[in-house]
Formats: sequence, structure tokens, C-alpha cells
Amino acid sequence: MSELTWLPLSEHPDLVAPVVAAAAAGIPDVKVAAIDESLADTAEFSEAYGTPMEESANCVIVSGHRAGVETLAAVLVLAVDRADINKTVRKHLGARKMSFAPESQAEAASGMRHGGITPIGLPADWPILIDSRVASAGPVIIGSGLRSSKLLVSGQELGGFPVQLCWISPYRGIERPGRSRISAGDATAWHRSRRWSSP
Repeated sequence: MSELTWLPLSEHPDLVAPVVAAAAAGIPDVKVAAIDESLADTAEFSEAYGTPMEESANCVIVSGHRAGVETLAAVLVLAVDRADINKTVRKHLGARKMSFAPESQAEAASGMRHGGITPIGLPADWPILIDSRVASAGPVIIGSGLRSSKLLVSGQELGGFPVQLCWISPYRGIERPGRSRISAGDATAWHRSRRWSSP
């Protein structure tokens, strides 16, 4: 089993995507660890490095369409959960149709590699939806913008900084195992100066 060596990102900006390094000053305690890029996908990463899946969070880029206008957004949930993209995320973004953004579009628009996309450093005008289970999880492992490293950051830090960040509560009722239902009615948006986005 491989070991992770967590280092201060402020001292090792070369290990992450340039847009992430530029935005990382907004989260001073974030750490970075180099990994084998062939193990970047969460299941393989967890098995190879001995990290429980519930300690990682996955960030996906979604595309919403309404009246011919496309909105790109990021959704971050724990690796053991999956977001309700087609219903609740669609309603929250006010879109008529939702889909996952194609890999090539996600990479070009974010400046990051597929499999390493992270909310840190995304364009400032993108909505970022973070499930409350991430925000309350303590330290979580997320992408670095590259497949060759991972970031370790407090979920509370992620829940406190960006503009248009929506802190999303799980469905309140009968929860289906492994599924984190995003409830738009429970979402609260902060409108603050986003300190970890790209211009």
C-alpha cells in the first residue's frame, strides 16, 4: 500500500494546476500530496492509498440549459454519495435540462484535468454546489486540478468562502443508502468575496 505525504500547498504550488495554485491563497491550511496519476479515480485511489471512500469528495461539472442559454456549475459530494442532478440540481440552477458536461468541455472551461477537477480555482461566475455532508465532514480529500496529486482541506473551509456557494442539505426524510439527495429548499447561498476562484 502506498503512503501519502501531505505538504503545505503554499510551498508546493507546482504540484497542482495553475488555476488552483493561483486561488489557493484563499484557503491557507490546504495541503497537497503527489500520487500516481493512474490512480486518480476515487475507487482506485482509496484502495491504493488506504483512505476510506467517505474521506474523499468528488467534484463534477454539470451543464444546465434554459432558453438556449447554457450554465456550467460544479457539484461536490462525498465519494460515497451521488448528487440528484436531474431533479434537485436542475431546479436549483433554474435549468430545463441538465447533463454532465463532456470531458473536453469540462477541461477547457475549468483549466483542469478530468479526474482532478476541484472547486478551488473554478471561474468566479460558476455556481458551486457543495453538499452539507462535505461541509461538515472535517478534513476531506479532493482533486487538485491535476491527476497527479490530491488536496486535503477542511470541509468547513469549503463551506465558508465562495460567492454563489450553496450549502446543500441532504434530503430530510427516508434516505436511500449511498445517495445524497440535494434539496433546493434547504439550500442557503452566501454572497461573499470568493477568495479561491480564478478571475
